[in-house]
Amino acid sequence: MNLKEKIDVQKIKGKINEIFNSKWFVIIIGILIFLKTIFFYQNTIMIREKLNFNIVMGTITFIAIMMLICLIFPNKQRIFTILTFDIVISILLFSDNLYYLYSSNVLSVEQISNLQYGEEIMSTLPMLISIRHIVYFIDIILIFILLGTKYLKIKDNIKLNKRGKALRIFAGSLAIFIYVAFGNTYSSKSFEDPYNKDLQIKKSSIYGYHIADIQNAFQIKKQAVYNNKSDMETDYNKLKDDYNAKYSTSNYELQGAIKGKNIIILQLESIQEFVLHKTINGKEITPNLNKFLEENIEFSNMFMQSYSSTADSEFSTISSLYPMENGMSYSKYNSNKIDDIFTMFHQGDYTTSYMHGNYGFFWNRVNVYSNLPVDNLEFKDSFEDVSENIMGYLSDELLYNQAVEKLTNYEKPFMSYIVSASSHTNFSLDGLEDRSKVQIDVGEYKGTFFGNYLESVNYADYAFGIFIDNLKEAGLYDDTVILLYGDHNGIDMYNEEMLDYLQKENPNLNDIDIKLNYIRVACGMKIPGIEHLKIEKPVSKLDIKPTFAYSCNLDEGFALGTNMFARKDFACLNNERIITSRYYFDENWYEINSGDLVDLESLPIEERELLLEYQFDMRTELDISKSIQIYNLLK
Repeated sequence: MNLKEKIDVQKIKGKINEIFNSKWFVIIIGILIFLKTIFFYQNTIMIREKLNFNIVMGTITFIAIMMLICLIFPNKQRIFTILTFDIVISILLFSDNLYYLYSSNVLSVEQISNLQYGEEIMSTLPMLISIRHIVYFIDIILIFILLGTKYLKIKDNIKLNKRGKALRIFAGSLAIFIYVAFGNTYSSKSFEDPYNKDLQIKKSSIYGYHIADIQNAFQIKKQAVYNNKSDMETDYNKLKDDYNAKYSTSNYELQGAIKGKNIIILQLESIQEFVLHKTINGKEITPNLNKFLEENIEFSNMFMQSYSSTADSEFSTISSLYPMENGMSYSKYNSNKIDDIFTMFHQGDYTTSYMHGNYGFFWNRVNVYSNLPVDNLEFKDSFEDVSENIMGYLSDELLYNQAVEKLTNYEKPFMSYIVSASSHTNFSLDGLEDRSKVQIDVGEYKGTFFGNYLESVNYADYAFGIFIDNLKEAGLYDDTVILLYGDHNGIDMYNEEMLDYLQKENPNLNDIDIKLNYIRVACGMKIPGIEHLKIEKPVSKLDIKPTFAYSCNLDEGFALGTNMFARKDFACLNNERIITSRYYFDENWYEINSGDLVDLESLPIEERELLLEYQFDMRTELDISKSIQIYNLLK
């Protein structure tokens, strides 16, 4: 390098250091944070939507406040503060992004109490992280490399003149003014839609959401619409009277049809509906489940009531209430009184049991179910053979083998709630001793998250086939009612390999199809004497307890769900979504078949009023359920 080139390099270096030690550096980092935030939106809540005014202006508002705070400080502290903001925001956006891929949800401070279950999520991270996520950290990495090589140097603080001090006071005052005038307004928008986090972020930005979320954590009781049992019951009774008047008539004459019969409720880990009746490379993915559904009753539109937690699914099933934030119903509100399904079955003198191939401490199940009238509580340490563990849980095959042995010894009739786990994320089937039990070739998807998922589902189906065979050999199958369902989704909503697979069958797949595919889970029911029945109306986990109450002639107690054989024609989800046979509500109404936005004003008056009534009923249900848990109103 000649002298002229050395001089040019020194000039460039000097200019970069001059910018680095000036207020321009704060502006540059602010712009980079803004771009990272836009990247976050386009990879999560707005993956197929255009950015709206509120989300952009809310983002700019909070980033501007951060920048003004940094400008209050002298040089060294200013650089340290803006880099700290950059690091914290990058980690926050990265974490929110990964968690959204995992559960279609962003993080909440309420989840701090669930940190003991973080291993479940951490095991999935390698399959969720993409090279594009380096966007969140590339500027930070570059800056620290340059600082380490001394290419960048932080200058000492200089003594400020009156003008400099005045500018600092102005920056601080402006930061306070912007927050009071605009920032607080944006964060307050999150309270308008307390159950729909995507909508909260769209209205207030990811920063407004997190500020409101922290406020919510400190004033949780303010989120409850009802703070006393009397007011709650008044609105609950109005709602149930309305539902009974409209929907109580059953489409099928099954009242009391299974009274006195043995009952098994089987919760299948991560089994979504789209894998049913499908093939890959010439082989059925779920041959045993397909056979079961073809011979019995298939509910083709069962939607999960869950934040992608198995515990949430269990809570909805046993209580007919909506789950709180990601497992909170079990981890935080486990001692609350609920009208549970075990108590209901004790009315009919059933022997009740709960079985899971994991230890009782996980998701606080030992405390939850010990507080309920469960006659036989069977966790991993209750089973003699624990020689094969998949993903840390007792393999489905070993669970089912020993479950049938236990069922044969229970006093009849029995009701047993069995939870499988082998098809658990990250779907690698670690611990499966005989891989030949995976009987499909996923071909081009081999080694991908989606390919692993299909293999796990296929093994779960293999084990389910063993379970059915064992029940038959034990003489239990013919006179036993079996309800099975997937607890929640297994694959993130926009997984590329999954969409490729789905589009091969349906080239016209629209965004509403994709969203419904994400929340639709497998569901079927065996009732002795009923064959080849397919029910396509929307149902949810809240409907399971009322369905058994109807078909066993039992009192359902407090329940927000309705009998799945009755005529209720819509299902509500705990994130302010509604599904009808024709429409899907997510902030706006969409037609399911076309995916088109519905113009409510163009609909006939009766139809428009019906959709608005669905929204009102949904909000009433959600308010009642949340208030019950926050204030323990059923005690």
